[in-house]
Formats: sequence, structure tokens, C-alpha cells
Amino acid sequence: MASITIRDVKKSYAKMQVVHGVNLDIGSGEFVVILGPSGCGKSTLLRMIAGLEDISGGTIAIDGIVVNRLEPRERGCAMVFQNYALYPHMSVAQNIGYSLKVAGVAAAERTRRVQAVARTLELEQLLDRKPMALSGGQRQRVAMGRAMIREPKVFLFDEPLSNLDAKLRVQMRSEIRKLHRRLNATSVFVTHDQVEAMTLADRLVVMNGGRVEQVGTPGEIYSRPASRFVATFVGAPAMNMLEGTVELDGLALLGGSRRLAIPRVGMPVGTQVAVGVRPEAVRLVAPGTAGALDATVDLVEELGAGRVIHVDLDGVPFSVMTSETVNAEPGTAVGLRFPSDELHFFSSQTGARLDVFRTLAPVPAL
Repeated sequence: MASITIRDVKKSYAKMQVVHGVNLDIGSGEFVVILGPSGCGKSTLLRMIAGLEDISGGTIAIDGIVVNRLEPRERGCAMVFQNYALYPHMSVAQNIGYSLKVAGVAAAERTRRVQAVARTLELEQLLDRKPMALSGGQRQRVAMGRAMIREPKVFLFDEPLSNLDAKLRVQMRSEIRKLHRRLNATSVFVTHDQVEAMTLADRLVVMNGGRVEQVGTPGEIYSRPASRFVATFVGAPAMNMLEGTVELDGLALLGGSRRLAIPRVGMPVGTQVAVGVRPEAVRLVAPGTAGALDATVDLVEELGAGRVIHVDLDGVPFSVMTSETVNAEPGTAVGLRFPSDELHFFSSQTGARLDVFRTLAPVPAL
């Protein structure tokens, strides 16, 4: 196990900076997932930890030792890639044990360690097969075995499940988490898939545009997103957002003619805010109900255990997630009620969370 300390790390290609001063502490034995959209810098950050990318600025330390100038093999990290990176002409056993062979480990010791890793990953019956004779999930386990056999301080995963089908991804998520618990190794996992991130992480790092937007447990990030980006990126369906303007009487104007009662302590009149609410926090009521906003159903998505109802609210797309059976055919008028303690407020200018609203008792919608 090893801790990782990242201080003001930057990465530039020519004149283009793609990682902007990232600071992050990863504890020994922790499973940290870096989540973000394509191009946000998450894989670049992972490759800088591994030593596969040069660091343009700042420092990365593993177990207190700055590794900026160390070769990848000197850092004590093992990486599992998206494309598995297996040698097609080698058997499973040869792929897993290749790094030991290069290091000059005796054949008998290599065999012993390969078999031990194979038992852990349930690959014992596949040791003589070539990669082409394996399923995607089996290849991924071989790739993990090749990383494990080096007994690294740190495991680095670069979107390792993105090439698998949905069922295999669920299975491999479970296997990776169980493997982490058994080995108790420090793990850093990069993904753009929020389900992977939420289910795997001890802590979640959300990146956007080469910067860290928020660090916290999956629960913290879901329930108290630090920015509008985090709020809309984490969660499926995404958090609904309604634009508003603070008025003299304390109301946020929504869609020109709509009003929602909100506390506005410390907020000047005219301040523009975004009001967010999770789809599962919205309640469907009869149109015209006091305290509700009327909308029109556009589409109903059946999910088996529940359904997502997409509605139009004065031209703004809005989603409601419910497990109840409701009569909500396209074109049907419905009312939307928001529990006041489920509302999130963000600055329309900066996107930052506005916690000033949480200092007052909830105010019901009008």
C-alpha cells in the first residue's frame, strides 16, 4: 500500500494546458475513482501518476517520495489498460508472468506466483489458452493478473471496463471491488461512467476541463454537489435545472410567468440563480394543485421497476423518476411538486453551489 500526494500538477501540450493545477491526496489502501467526461484530463492525470506522461508543473509523490523524474518501473505502480494490452502469441500464464521473466525471476518461482494469482482471479483452468480464445471479461482478469503479480504499491485502472458489454461490466465491477478488499491495495480508477464511479469508489474525484470540481464520497457528491456541473453530471437522469431571478418579495422567477418561493438571505435583488432538483425528488400531482407547477408530458420511459417521465415546463425539459404506476400519456397535463428541502441552488454566473439558502427553514412552493 502507498499514499499518493498530488500538488499543483499541470500538463501542457505545446501551448495548450490540459490539466490545471490539480491538488489531491489519496490515502494508503484507498479506492479512488476519477470521474469526468471525455477530454477532461482524467486519463492524463492517471498517466502522469504512472510515469507515462511527463509532468509540466507541480509534484506527484508516492509514499512521500517525489516521482516526477522516476521511470515508470521505479514508481511501484501497475496499470490496467482499456484495451487489455495482452501479448496475443503468449498463453495466459505467460502473459501474467512476463514481467517476472523480464526481471529474471526463476522459473519455479514464476510458476508458483502465476498459479497463486490465477487462483485469486479464477483463471486456473485458462492458463494454457491464448488471449484470442478468451471472453472480454476473462481477458480483463488476465490484464489484472499481470498487474497483480508485480505486487505493486498502487493499482492504476484506465477505463478498463469500457469495452465490455453491460452484463460483464456489472460482473467485473463486483470482481474489482472484491479484489481490492482482498489485496487492500491503493487503487486509482478512471472512468466516464458514473455508475462505475458510484459503485466502486471510497472517494470520488469529479473533473471537468482539466480541473477538479469536487472530491468526496459518492453519497456526499450526489446529495451536495459543489457545482452545477457536478449536479448535472452525476445522477441518471440528470438533475433538473430551472433558471431564476431573485426578486424583492423573495421569489425566483421561472420561465417568465412561473414563481417559486425561496429564501434569499444575503442575495441582492436581480441575482440570477439556477434551482436544481433530482428527478426522484419530484412528485406528480394533479394539474392546478396549489404549490405545484403545471407541465405537459412528452415521453414515458419504462424501466421495469420504475419509469422516467419526461415533461415540458414552459419549454424547459424536465424529468421525473417514479416507481408508481401513473396515467401519464404524452400530451397529458400534470403538476410538479418539489419538496423544499430537496432543492439545490447554484450561481448562474459561476456555477458554484449557494449554501446561503440552507440557513433558513424550507419555504413551500407557491
